[in-house]
Amino acid sequence: MATLLSILLAVSVAGSVAQSPSGYRSALTHVDSKGDFTKAELLHRAAHRSHLRAATMLSGYSTTSSNSTARPRLQSGQAEYLMDLAIGTPPVRFVALADTGSDLIWTQCQPCKLCFPQDTPIYNTSASTSFSPEPCSSAMCQSLPSHNNCTRNLQCMYYYEYADGAYSAGVFGRETLTLGTTASAVSASDVAFGCGSDNGGDSFNSTGTVGLGRGPLSLVAQLGFGKFSYCLTDFFLPSLSSPVLFGSLAELEPRGGDTMQMTPLVQNIVYPSWYYISLEGISLGDTRLPIPEQAFQLRDDGTGGMVVDSGTTFTILEGSAFMVVLDHVAEVLGQPPVNSSSFETPCFPAPSGQRQLPPMPDMVMHFAGGADMRLHRDNYMSFDEEGSSFCLNMVGDDGTLSVSILGNFQQQNIQMLFDITVGQLSFAPADCSIL
Repeated sequence: MATLLSILLAVSVAGSVAQSPSGYRSALTHVDSKGDFTKAELLHRAAHRSHLRAATMLSGYSTTSSNSTARPRLQSGQAEYLMDLAIGTPPVRFVALADTGSDLIWTQCQPCKLCFPQDTPIYNTSASTSFSPEPCSSAMCQSLPSHNNCTRNLQCMYYYEYADGAYSAGVFGRETLTLGTTASAVSASDVAFGCGSDNGGDSFNSTGTVGLGRGPLSLVAQLGFGKFSYCLTDFFLPSLSSPVLFGSLAELEPRGGDTMQMTPLVQNIVYPSWYYISLEGISLGDTRLPIPEQAFQLRDDGTGGMVVDSGTTFTILEGSAFMVVLDHVAEVLGQPPVNSSSFETPCFPAPSGQRQLPPMPDMVMHFAGGADMRLHRDNYMSFDEEGSSFCLNMVGDDGTLSVSILGNFQQQNIQMLFDITVGQLSFAPADCSIL
């Protein structure tokens, strides 16, 4: 993690930082960056995590008392990228899963009732001079997904239980976050976060989570800038970090003859923290595929639509739409796939002796407002060396998910800018390794 840049945070809505800059830069590191995995292993590991995340994304959550047996259940504890920062005074290293599908910032805390193993010292509130508990009456405490978070001394508590079985519980408070490198460290005070003394689930080398969703508890909301962007580097080079930018630094600079594309962010009142966009169709080469536009429509009951998600690897399409895409890819390759079941990336046998992908037309996703996301071959196909096959790195929903998801494999080397203030997603091709 020494190669990570620390995330630079501003204060929460209720706090302040003197002479705060107008923009911040940090880095995302892939959860598989420490392993010496083959391309096939990276694909299989990512497919497993995506399957777990997708299987739980629409399970929903309740807003019952944290003292009852019915806990708030969020959508997923899975994520694909890590951020590195520090918390407390003196600062203790805090390695967080970065998740665009959730809101809360939390880290493991001493004294632990139950904590998963971590490589760094566990943060302890009693060892920090800057920690303060959050009162039950505060707006931030009231933003937690339960109605009764109070102890007898009116201290705010939290309990987040993710639908995949991961959870975190403890005191909700404010702390100082130390940001940046040793030579240019910046401190941000009064950041609202969860101090987790009871935690469970797969940590993926993290010590907690930083939520990047649209809700008031998230890092994005607490920064106060209203926009952020990220640019994900090559999936098969997980040791490369990916930049994440906030505020004035979160600007797109299209390269060469590329133009910036813009599409509205759609609000789903059932899942308000997620970044929904309107997918209107898909083309393969010059052919607009015969997919009814309603296949991707967001419905009044909160199902349908498309979510932009950094924590899902392979794009998931509504089942009938996926089969149309698969049929046309098969037509280009001149053969049917050897597998096409749900949540398995369909693959096509490679001709004897062929060890790389053949030329393939671009795939274009058409979004509302005339925005086109052009996916070159390596943004939707890969060569499976172990199986000697060409694989379409997308999957189909069998009806259990009821939503389409734009995964991070398709977002490689495309800078994504989320402007929450105006409700707009902008994107443009980029070489994310040099951004």
